[in-house]
Amino acid sequence: MSLNLADLYEGVADLIPDREALVCDGRRRTYVELDEGSNRIAHHLANAGVGPGDHVALHMRNSVEYVESLLGCLKIRAVPINVNYRYVDAELTYLYNDSKSVALIVDEEFAGTVATVLPGTPDVKHVVVVGNPDSLVVDGVDTVGYEAAAQAQPSSRGFGARSEDDLFIIYTGGTTGMPKGVMWRHEDFYFAALTGGNPFGPPHRTAQELYTAVPNVFAMNMLSTAPLMHGAASYSLFTGFFMGANAILMAKFDAKTTLELAGTEKAISITVVGDAMARPIADELAANGADYDLSSVAMVTSGGALFSLSLRDQLKSLVPNLNIRDGFGSSESGVDGNIEIGEDGLMRIAARDETRVVDERMRPLEPGSPDTGYIARSGHVPVGYFNDPVKTAATFPIVDGVRMSVLGDVGRVEADGSIVLLGRGSQCINTGGEKVYPEEIEQAIKSHPAVLDALVAGVPDEKFGERVAAVITTREGFDVPDAAEIGEHCATQVARYKIPRTVVSVPTIMRSPSGKADYRWAKATLVEQAN
Repeated sequence: MSLNLADLYEGVADLIPDREALVCDGRRRTYVELDEGSNRIAHHLANAGVGPGDHVALHMRNSVEYVESLLGCLKIRAVPINVNYRYVDAELTYLYNDSKSVALIVDEEFAGTVATVLPGTPDVKHVVVVGNPDSLVVDGVDTVGYEAAAQAQPSSRGFGARSEDDLFIIYTGGTTGMPKGVMWRHEDFYFAALTGGNPFGPPHRTAQELYTAVPNVFAMNMLSTAPLMHGAASYSLFTGFFMGANAILMAKFDAKTTLELAGTEKAISITVVGDAMARPIADELAANGADYDLSSVAMVTSGGALFSLSLRDQLKSLVPNLNIRDGFGSSESGVDGNIEIGEDGLMRIAARDETRVVDERMRPLEPGSPDTGYIARSGHVPVGYFNDPVKTAATFPIVDGVRMSVLGDVGRVEADGSIVLLGRGSQCINTGGEKVYPEEIEQAIKSHPAVLDALVAGVPDEKFGERVAAVITTREGFDVPDAAEIGEHCATQVARYKIPRTVVSVPTIMRSPSGKADYRWAKATLVEQAN
């Protein structure tokens, strides 16, 4: 049997049909119930003319219907397209058209926006509304309600053969331009993004290995706070399914709800996206920790954005036995490893055959080399960006017949082969010839007791070319620290030339719904203030 995501889910569902697979906003589904619901929407889409290779946009918040639709698309070899529900008209028009989506499944909540967009997206011919279908009426587009569409179809399978070469696309980006669709073969996605169905040990190399392991894995309740339209959330969802776990989701993130769910559902793990989600959780725990039962929670993990050191320390002080895991990876490379913080404060990932540091010519740096380079992954990597050969060639170069994923993350190789992470090269600030990586300075700023969140960028400087600048938000009840106070605080952790000379306080740091930093906004805000 192939390592196709739909095949693998069906195989797991057959092994543990009555084990709980999904909880979302109080609604529950076992593995067999989720399988049957996915079969129904799959049959509907097929009857509506959606075929193998066709793209279906999923414009929804987290819900049972989202997960059913995701699996349902895969069952008929269609390609689900994740849609950021915060996008406005122009962005949605671009995404629907760029992805060449022929069908759309959308929450009624977003029907008004979609109605204004569809006249400009001629490929979309069929829409399924989760809610009242009368909320979305557009000439030339067939519209049906999700519940009626699903209930009219059989819950049995009866689908054709699938392949490990079927595509799974994750649209990513939007903070440095319009989003790009990362094309993964199912088999590559299984190994690179889902760690071969086993994040705590060696990968299951075949479907049979996975099926042998699943019934013997403890039934874990895994709480994920991120929206499924974000790549890291889909990683967590499928990884959990292939471990026989129960995915606990929420339609909207809220710190109190997260902590309540962790207790009532006896979650063993909580997955967040960096400080943007973890900081409110930690602050709520600090203020009202006695209100929550976290006795079952053994681990908090982050994917898509890194924890700051101050946040790690805060969580450890609040829940001393907590295991904190910081995943390093991306939509374009999968999971590249877990970050470890050394006594020197540097972030490292362990040596792996498929992950290396390369120079400008894409040649690997030797262990112990003093040079810095770009972190690259080979082996199971994406095919490229959908509908964009130019960006594909830049991000997924083929060197000596080997395709690599090279995103611009900068690092160096230690003598033992481990990789020190220095930051994203595209955001690097050149101040008087010295290179400054924003992530390092953000870590220092966010350790200030008054700072809730921070982003660092370079702004023009007549003397040094660029100078380091920061936007910050402050915690409730604290005075806003000025640049001098932030500078003195940072001077205890970083060299003086790295200290931000300009500090701008804002009500809210702009991030994506998944917590990713919007550096384009930060730089524009800082340049405007500096002038």
